[in-house]
Amino acid sequence: MRYDSLDDFLGRGAGALAKGPVAMIFAEDDVEITSTLRHHQHLGFKTVLVLMPRDFALPEDGNGRVHRIDFNPAPRAGVFDAVNRIIGAAPGVWMYYCFNAEYLFYPFCEDRSVGEMLAFHAEERRDAMLTYVIDLYADDLNLHPNAVAPDRAMLDKSGYYAQARLNPENGHPLERQLDFSGGLRWRFEEHIPKDRRRIDRIAIFRSKPGLKLLPNHTFNDPEYNTYACPWHHNLTAAICSFRTAKALKRNPGSTFDIASFRWRNSVPFDWHSRQLLELGLMEPGQWF
Repeated sequence: MRYDSLDDFLGRGAGALAKGPVAMIFAEDDVEITSTLRHHQHLGFKTVLVLMPRDFALPEDGNGRVHRIDFNPAPRAGVFDAVNRIIGAAPGVWMYYCFNAEYLFYPFCEDRSVGEMLAFHAEERRDAMLTYVIDLYADDLNLHPNAVAPDRAMLDKSGYYAQARLNPENGHPLERQLDFSGGLRWRFEEHIPKDRRRIDRIAIFRSKPGLKLLPNHTFNDPEYNTYACPWHHNLTAAICSFRTAKALKRNPGSTFDIASFRWRNSVPFDWHSRQLLELGLMEPGQWF
């Protein structure tokens, strides 16, 4: 189905939000839209919303799960407003959001659906899941000047770290909340605004009345922003993303300073959750 605007979808197509999990994919450009869509369909999302400019192409969907919504993802605040409007339209539904050329991985995702994973997560009394945005980049920028090459993708095997997230009111550490850094945003931090260097994103969550996604990828409910419950470790996931690499090569202020993204800790990406688990880039918790 195609809708002329988010208003049109919420008026005519909101019934598609009745059963989750729902994936929201925001297309900022026309790079790897099809592969992003197919990856998330394969994970088992019941409904996939693709919010994209009206002149972008999208393949036909034969199963009725994909809903195209004409949408301009700029300015950046529009994305957060769109997510919040969709939250408001469907309380009590598991949702996920990402951008094109981003790919969700969770433990054992090759054999278990996203619905199975979220059923277990809900049993642990969790309503949100921390995801780490792991930068992908092409191994050769001469061959792939936009830094995107799924069949030649690399990632950093180390160089990730966490710092305490401080309460802005009193400067004390917030309970079970951390700011995570690493990847290209760390290695090329001089080209990244300070408020966009974190790689943590609460990308998977259960909607509820009054819930709001904030412009820093956290929520107005502090418990949604925690990495685990008080009594043990919980599942976490990874979003493997070409988004930062694309931006660094597209931006005139950085593109000529970067001849290659490769360094001593670059390794080929296997496109398998096992590699991410072995590198410690996501956590299986109590799910085996």
